[in-house]
Amino acid sequence: MEINVKLTKQIEEVRYLTVDNSWRYRAILRFFYLSYEKMKYWMYKEDIYEELKKHEQFSQYTMDDLKQDLDVLVSWKNLMPIQDTSRVSTVEEFKNKQFRYQMTEYSVEIERLTIKLENLLIETASLEPSLLEYLKEELSKFKSMVSNDDKTVGAWWRALNENFKRLNQNYQDYIGDFYSMKAEEMMKTKEFLLYKEKFIDYFRDFIKGLQNNSGTIEAILQDISAEDEKAVLEKVFNYEMAIPRLDTDVPEEEIMDNINGKWSNLKNWFLGSDGSESEASRLLDITNEIIRKITRFASQISESRNSAANRKEEYRKLASMFLDCESIEDAHKLSSLCFGIFNTKHIKCDLVRKTESINSGVFDEEPYIYTIKPRIRYYREKAIRNPIANNEERKAKMLEKVMAERQRERKIVEGYIKDGCIRFDSLPEIKREARVTLLRWLAKGINSPDGRAKTEHGRVYRIIVPENIDEKCILKCEDGTFEMPPYIIYFEQESAV
Repeated sequence: MEINVKLTKQIEEVRYLTVDNSWRYRAILRFFYLSYEKMKYWMYKEDIYEELKKHEQFSQYTMDDLKQDLDVLVSWKNLMPIQDTSRVSTVEEFKNKQFRYQMTEYSVEIERLTIKLENLLIETASLEPSLLEYLKEELSKFKSMVSNDDKTVGAWWRALNENFKRLNQNYQDYIGDFYSMKAEEMMKTKEFLLYKEKFIDYFRDFIKGLQNNSGTIEAILQDISAEDEKAVLEKVFNYEMAIPRLDTDVPEEEIMDNINGKWSNLKNWFLGSDGSESEASRLLDITNEIIRKITRFASQISESRNSAANRKEEYRKLASMFLDCESIEDAHKLSSLCFGIFNTKHIKCDLVRKTESINSGVFDEEPYIYTIKPRIRYYREKAIRNPIANNEERKAKMLEKVMAERQRERKIVEGYIKDGCIRFDSLPEIKREARVTLLRWLAKGINSPDGRAKTEHGRVYRIIVPENIDEKCILKCEDGTFEMPPYIIYFEQESAV
């Protein structure tokens, strides 16, 4: 997915669908759209007002209200005004600016969408095997399109994509209904048995059409050479570019990408891509699964009917057995056989069994003690009081070890001090511990405001920055080398430690 300016910008043209006065704006634009379909593109506000006043909802509607609504729709780019000078006969009439209004392209497409949404439940999806037949016939003409003119190829391309689009959208919408919660509930009802055979026959007819045509379509697509494919798609591109467009400048790359994308989608639908399963074979599996699903639900409904009928007789027989019991003890014994033990409690525990024999019973196992805690809100387990451990000896050993390590580091570092300072450009190869200590002192001094700092042993020093900071020196260590400016650590005084 590519996220560009077209995707992220707000669409002002759809605001009229959700604002407070949307019932007025929608009525105005619906009238514009119906007139647009009759090829009446420009209208005066008087024509709109006359139409709106025919409806009871607009009985209190005035011309000023209409003028205000038209101005709002113009500001939202739903309408495009143009001043009509054909009716002007005086300067005063010219100043009043009589406008004609026309719907913008965005508004036309939005109204088409709203009409489609309004009729969504009426225009139901379906599985049409005939669409596969049309696709097979159109694809069989592919090689002949190489020698045809651009106009013929363009018409063929439009018909091919229209059939493929209908097939793809219809099967997705129709199959999607069977995976909805409403369909799940409906399949579990007894009334569904009346429609079971119709659904199964409908799916089987589509599967038969899919099996008969998908193989032929796959063979046609695999037989198309890369040269023929390129030649036909170029003719389609030439046809699209030859269509004159007003006020739009579509880049050639976008048109070519659109054509290649549609062709790739059609090929992948039947052939698959990158070793993955094709959409046609996946659709075949889905329809078979829906048939199995319908059959399974129908079988469950039938079994529930039969089981209910059988259990009625069983309950009658069981009631007569209880009636024949001579005492309450006999009735309890019969109840234990029929219903088992009531109000049983199971206690789980992490018991390690001494044997894995399946013949070992409960009384053959060793007993296990399990502490049951009270199930009350304020229950708390008693805290176990443990004495504080005496770590003085361990701390003393740790302190002795740290001090010995510090003394060793101090002796190593002080061996590099010459004339009361340490010059990084004059150091020999140093040990890792000395490098860590020297760089720590350098960082502390550089980060202090006056360039001064104090070592762990109490010695005060300051950092002398070289005049040419770009000058570099090589510091050699036992674990590697690195390049740095030739800083100098100058010790001003020595602590009395």
